[in-house]
Amino acid sequence: MPIHIRAEQGDYAPAVLVPGDPRRARYIAETFFDPGARLVNEERGALGFTGTFRGRPISVQAAGMGCASAAIYYSELIQLGAKRLIRVGTAGGLADGLRMADTVVAVSATADDQIVRQLLGGEEHAPTATYALVEKAVAAARAKGATVHVGPIVSSAIFYDPREGIMRRWKDRGHLAVEMEAAVLYTLGAIHKIETLTIATISDLIASETDTERISDEELKLGVDRMMEVACEIAVSDS
Repeated sequence: MPIHIRAEQGDYAPAVLVPGDPRRARYIAETFFDPGARLVNEERGALGFTGTFRGRPISVQAAGMGCASAAIYYSELIQLGAKRLIRVGTAGGLADGLRMADTVVAVSATADDQIVRQLLGGEEHAPTATYALVEKAVAAARAKGATVHVGPIVSSAIFYDPREGIMRRWKDRGHLAVEMEAAVLYTLGAIHKIETLTIATISDLIASETDTERISDEELKLGVDRMMEVACEIAVSDS
């Protein structure tokens, strides 16, 4: 039994959705899974549930904020037999043309966090999603009428970033958005040979470190719900 996920082999499905927020994990299980999902972890308040989606096994596990927290939960899910991890969360939009509640499918994630280099012994690496899942997610999201943006994002180690001009520099180098966990997810996927994907709903539009616009609660719910329908569908899809 792992230290932070107090569960046994078989408690989690091979496909696990990994939001940051425990409340979102509960919402996903209660709203999108078939009736009857069971609580399989509540250690430290990081809720995990296992059930089915359209009759196929699926789990959801909260992973906290930032690569340091997420790496613990991703690693322990892999210890428990997870073969496909899909991060579902929010991101701050950087690129021109992004709108509130748009969907971003992250092909790759620049690691602005030293944990990735530490995991790799200082060697360079390009954290990249499983492309088959990228293709499926883009097609499914567009079929549901979402505005989808596909490309690289940044995983930052710092939420309140003091570096002047960093958001502009990330944008100028073609990054769509910034969040805090995808790079370590993709790196652990490469190390452990499992499938990984990040799908994010745009919750903020970032002009600079001090100039941001926040989404309304109503818009956020609509965007997240649309994203979750896609994520559940992709999670249980055939390889």
